Amino acid sequence: MNRILFGDNQFFAVNHLSEEKSQTQAVRFRDNNEIIKVLDKAYDLGIEVFMCTTHDRIAHICDHVRSDPSRYANFRFYPCMPYAHKYWNAVTEHGILGSLNQFFPGNVVKSVLQGGMSAARRDYVGMMKLMVDAEMAMFQGLPIDYVFLQNVVTDLLLGLGMPDFFKAFHDYVSEKYNAKAGFITMNLPMLLDTLEEAGIEHPTVCASINKVGFRMCGGQDRVESLLRDERCEAIAMQVLAAGAIPPKEAIEYVSGLKGVQSILFGASSEQNIRQTRDLILARSG
Repeated sequence: MNRILFGDNQFFAVNHLSEEKSQTQAVRFRDNNEIIKVLDKAYDLGIEVFMCTTHDRIAHICDHVRSDPSRYANFRFYPCMPYAHKYWNAVTEHGILGSLNQFFPGNVVKSVLQGGMSAARRDYVGMMKLMVDAEMAMFQGLPIDYVFLQNVVTDLLLGLGMPDFFKAFHDYVSEKYNAKAGFITMNLPMLLDTLEEAGIEHPTVCASINKVGFRMCGGQDRVESLLRDERCEAIAMQVLAAGAIPPKEAIEYVSGLKGVQSILFGASSEQNIRQTRDLILARSG
């Protein structure tokens, strides 16, 4: 896995520090060409992995990359699914059955109509496979090395005690897409125990890792200990703790941790992309 991964929060008005900045970004990036310009800047600076949600607009980015294979020969997507807001909005607009028909036409709607929602719930592995296939459709023909389960689902399933779901997701991604499954979480200690219980050895996990313990469930000391034990292929996210830590200080901390394989960050200007890249590379050398 590459040392530096580029995220997409800034493109879809996600800013944990400032609502005003979120709105400014929403206006700037309502044009897909503006997103492509930033991705091109990152790519030209040697950042080749775009770890992104399955937001509908990512499909346009996929089309753009497919249209110029020589330009993007080394460009990689790491899809993160599901994009929960897409489903919530659909349910609000179309209702449950309408949403099922929109995203999972055919057998799912038929089973719901014939057996009720309880029948669909019993086949959660089948539902998971349909959802993965629906989310992966936009990446058809593109090389995919990793597919991640978003923390909104990962942590919900942790709370429900469903390790078998993680194993089913892990195996399906490997068998169907020849990719490695990854899991995004806010609770690294609990997730690692659960994945190992499910028979997933040395999993790929993306978790909050930062100097002030922001969103590091289980405690900073516990997370650092797990990283030192190298029980997973760890990706550090939220390294700036929503802006609470200066970039140089943040990167020095996370780069100095044994067990951190990659660092995920998002930025919208060439200056900030270059600065973060240089800080990471300086500490990785």
